[in-house]
Amino acid sequence: MKKLPSKNRRLSWLPLDNAAKIYPPAQTEGWNALFRLSVTLSEPVDRQVLKRALLKTVGRFPNFAMKLRRGFFWYYLDKLSGAPAITDDVQNPCARMRFDENGGFSFRVRVYGRRIAVEIFHVITDGAGGLSFLKTLTAEYLTIKYGVVIPRSGDILDCSEEPTKEELADGFLTHAGPRSIPLREPDAYHLFGTPEKDFLHVTTGIMSTDELSARAKALGVTVTEYLVTVLLFAAADWKKAKGGAMQRGKPVKVSVPVNLRKLFGCKTLRNFANYANVGLDTRLGEYTFEEAAKIVHHQLKLETDPHRLAAKIASNVNIEKSIFMRLVPRVIKNPIMHIAYRAKGDRKSTTCISNLGLVTVPDEMRPYIERFDFMLGSLAENPVASAAASYDGKLVINFTRTISESFLERAFFTRLVKMGVHVLLESNGN
Repeated sequence: MKKLPSKNRRLSWLPLDNAAKIYPPAQTEGWNALFRLSVTLSEPVDRQVLKRALLKTVGRFPNFAMKLRRGFFWYYLDKLSGAPAITDDVQNPCARMRFDENGGFSFRVRVYGRRIAVEIFHVITDGAGGLSFLKTLTAEYLTIKYGVVIPRSGDILDCSEEPTKEELADGFLTHAGPRSIPLREPDAYHLFGTPEKDFLHVTTGIMSTDELSARAKALGVTVTEYLVTVLLFAAADWKKAKGGAMQRGKPVKVSVPVNLRKLFGCKTLRNFANYANVGLDTRLGEYTFEEAAKIVHHQLKLETDPHRLAAKIASNVNIEKSIFMRLVPRVIKNPIMHIAYRAKGDRKSTTCISNLGLVTVPDEMRPYIERFDFMLGSLAENPVASAAASYDGKLVINFTRTISESFLERAFFTRLVKMGVHVLLESNGN
């Protein structure tokens, strides 16, 4: 594995990766693409120790130590020194991040009691990259605070080592296929409700991974496929209850982010995910849960075929490399990309579920960690999203919404309970 020369550890700038390029022009006055990861420890967080750990961790993740800037043709990331200030956590997570706040950093670190949370703007990384950052930060904190000797491997990085070229590479450019495929896809049924101003509702469900695994295995599907199926039925229930004359013929679909690193053997710490939109065409009649689960299973198998994914990546990379995108100034491209994102983006799915899967840590860390949480900020078009992570026998799923109506998550959790899955619910009180 090639390492960057020492003088390049503090890179002066980075171009945005292929996936990140859409987020700056797509953002609005009240929204940009944020997600949140948090770890709950066994004891209250020592902020002075966390500050020391944060400085070391940011030094190991150069893409986190950068500010988003406007270039003539593209936005880009410009080197920053130090680390963002550690602030109190808030009841309203993932509020819009401004360019000039937070010392210019594109991520925040927040603390409440035993919880350390990082909120990340998608221009620097995705969920898997963010989890690597949080786990490394936690390992550094525990080492400083308790003198724990923690082995560094996998996605827990050694902060005494230099970053590698692979970690900072744009995986999309490297793994684009030789041919592209059309990206056209029909719009999905769209959820609607009473908008909330400047508040993100959070409803959390905690359940046994053993219970979920047993039910998924009985149907011959994965836990993710099982959860997607439950969510599709909840969305179908919404459509039946709330209708919408203009949307009657549209299918319900769930967007499922796919981590491409294992599929392509890539070690980048930047964005490297694609999306599979799977769904049910309710115009064709009623489906049993077993039938729907099989449909979801086969759709995801097709959408995660490496050859198909490489062709989808090539489609996006080809757009980036086109003469128009390379030579037209950013001020002209921005409104065009903004409109394109609104016309394409979230309109192809009814809602989203992102499952990080099983979060593992070395045995030396386990006595100090109670749980991990993953949460998506508001989406550009869809008012409800969900994200999950499993740790120590518990799967935690967070629903986030920007509307008053809690129909979708209530339908989701009610169906799980009726199928025999015990669920403990939490919320941010609204």
